[in-house]
Amino acid sequence: MLRSLLALHQIAQRTISTASRRQFENKAPEKQKLFQEDNGIPVHLKGGIADALVYRATMILTVGGTAYAIYQLAVASFPKKQG
Repeated sequence: MLRSLLALHQIAQRTISTASRRQFENKAPEKQKLFQEDNGIPVHLKGGIADALVYRATMILTVGGTAYAIYQLAVASFPKKQG
């Protein structure tokens, strides 16, 4: 029992110490400079083409959903005549 706890402790220590050795480049200053740049582009589009695609898809879905909701309200407002 003690041996397994010791082994578990060593494994935990090893993964923590190896995780701290892997250093990733800090890209925050570059991103801050990009998003704070005054170039006339709205902040929600400064991330590049992916942001533009997500923005357009959101606008299409929003406009389409609104039009469909208005259509369904119009259909529900005028019930079919019993004939």
